[in-house]
Amino acid sequence: MGNPLLRKEAKPFTEEEIISEETKVLLEDMWDSLEEAGGIGLAAPQIGVSKKLAVIKLSEESDRYPDMETSEAYVIFNPIINVIDRELQGFWEGCLSVPGLRGYVERPRKVRIDFLDENAKERTIEVEDFLATVFQHELDHLIGKLYVDRMEDVSTLMFEDEMILQEVSEEEIVD
Repeated sequence: MGNPLLRKEAKPFTEEEIISEETKVLLEDMWDSLEEAGGIGLAAPQIGVSKKLAVIKLSEESDRYPDMETSEAYVIFNPIINVIDRELQGFWEGCLSVPGLRGYVERPRKVRIDFLDENAKERTIEVEDFLATVFQHELDHLIGKLYVDRMEDVSTLMFEDEMILQEVSEEEIVD
């Protein structure tokens, strides 16, 4: 957070750029960076590339987001997002670009994304629940937004360590 690149709208890819060797290397770097950081999604601006590209893969083995189901791996170029269900749902979001912090964000429950895949083929996907939140979070990076911009109540912003301490305290109270 603070890097001006994260606040700029990213540029779209051409079909030729998507299938280029340079982009294949970029994708490898993004997947490696995502795995190393233990994240579930990453947008190109987060690694210094102001282009409309994000990768997402939920994993049951995530330390940052326990109790989620594994998803397929998504490679998303030049997305267009449309809300299908405006009912809001809230999750405690974290971000590799805002390390050590979490904030409570409410977003639409179900969205449709039209995009190009890694072969420059047109695709459409509808996602809901937690996966919809992940898509919206990552695609926000492509328009210069961070999750903190979507928070209704900034008093919910907290350090992850403090959040863990509070969860432990609540468990002790319940027992």
